[in-house]
Amino acid sequence: MKKILIGMGIAVVAIVSAGALQMSNSATISKAETTQTDPEKSRVKDYNVYSYKIPQDLDFAGEKVPLEDPDILERADREFLVNTYWQSNGILLIKRSKKYFPIIEPILKEEGVPDDFKYLAVIESGLQNVFSPAGARGFWQIMKSTGKELGLEVNDNVDERYHLEMATRAACKYLKESKEKFGSWTLAAAAYNAGNAGIDRQLERQQVSDYYDLLLGQETGRYMFRILALKEILGNPESFGFNVDEEHMYQLIPTKAEVVDYEIDDLAAFAKARNINYKILKIHNPWLREAHLNNKSRKRYEIDIPLEGYYR
Repeated sequence: MKKILIGMGIAVVAIVSAGALQMSNSATISKAETTQTDPEKSRVKDYNVYSYKIPQDLDFAGEKVPLEDPDILERADREFLVNTYWQSNGILLIKRSKKYFPIIEPILKEEGVPDDFKYLAVIESGLQNVFSPAGARGFWQIMKSTGKELGLEVNDNVDERYHLEMATRAACKYLKESKEKFGSWTLAAAAYNAGNAGIDRQLERQQVSDYYDLLLGQETGRYMFRILALKEILGNPESFGFNVDEEHMYQLIPTKAEVVDYEIDDLAAFAKARNINYKILKIHNPWLREAHLNNKSRKRYEIDIPLEGYYR
């Protein structure tokens, strides 16, 4: 009997010990689960949405933005929020700016136009050779008639509104004329969107002399604030939550200019003879609008040919 009780005691101890071990394991598992889920809970903080404090010293081309005016503050705030939380577009613009600003910046400097105007090209086209339903073309969204007035060749075969360097100089010419007319770079920028006549008419009708005092339609009314927001975001991307590694930036492919003063019947054959293909030729020379180059007048054109080693 004693042996049986001793045996039962051992069994009870074993059961109790097993139960304790199970409880201990449960506690350990529970603790492990808690430890594993805590980082998830903490990561929720990363998905919170925050408003941003607008820099109080905003300016465009050295001209102060009157943020003490509550209407101006709200309009600026809208564009900062819209462009900060349009993350995919922001990252694309940061990447493209690395590629194209080195082309635009020295031209603005040579032409005597403030560096801030590179952001005008950003909001006009997203730094792409796009076209609008109204007929504007290229990075600077120049209309056909305006392009011709500014000295660009614009036809079905050659359209220099798609030539970044030439279009940038044409845009500078227009902006300097507007600045001379209005005495303000801010009004010159607004006139790039609404036209000199349109801005002049509104200034006279509303009896004011400053962009920030004008009541304008939505597009031109938002225009300067979009420029200001993108100036700050692209100039200080990390401050607005944009983190783009240098290796992820788009690169500018170096080219050499080949001067031609003759007709080219087949641009695909022309490209192949230079160890590139038609697609690459058109990427670097988007102003060539057709598969051939008409040139009976023997005008001198510079065709950009990428250096070897950058394309397969």
